[in-house]
Amino acid sequence: MLTLRKLTGAGFGPIDAHVAQGECLAVMGASGSGKTRLLRGIADLDPGSGSCSLKDIPRNQIPATDWRRRVAYVPAEPGWWAPTAADHFVDVASCGGLVDRLGIDTAALNRPIEQLSTGERQRLALVRALQFAPEVLLLDEPTGPLDAQATGWVEDEIRDQMNKGVGVVLVTHEGAQSERLGAHVLTIASGRLSVDVREGVT
Repeated sequence: MLTLRKLTGAGFGPIDAHVAQGECLAVMGASGSGKTRLLRGIADLDPGSGSCSLKDIPRNQIPATDWRRRVAYVPAEPGWWAPTAADHFVDVASCGGLVDRLGIDTAALNRPIEQLSTGERQRLALVRALQFAPEVLLLDEPTGPLDAQATGWVEDEIRDQMNKGVGVVLVTHEGAQSERLGAHVLTIASGRLSVDVREGVT
């Protein structure tokens, strides 16, 4: 599904990797080692070299707005550009079930962003990305600010998305989380990416 060939950017690469439908690639390493820069490179948010393709279609042949909906990046500190979370959804009603599954009171959708907790904003950013039914999710520490219960809700949703065929690239500091999600592991060490040789990653 998602294929990286000699992808290189500031602080990472070059790297070859492949994430198939329904698979998870966990990116691990020390803080500042380039994990977020890798996700941003895949999302085409920062300059770099090498290539990305989705279902064998090169990224440069897909309009940027389409690429970022199909390959959706959810940062560790999501940005919001409108007063409420509801303002960021095309169809708020259609997102209600997902909001509920992630343990968020639907009333939170209409509260000012600044009144939401860090964990609520993080989970609502995931909902915001999922509203467009992406084929790949790029998740940067999606459970970092969450307690154990909320982490479980998010991991359940990630598994549900994988069961639907969505590929996942997950930045995490938790080896146990990568194991729970059955992820292959890509490790950043000494400022470069090194790959654990497992099925699905080259």
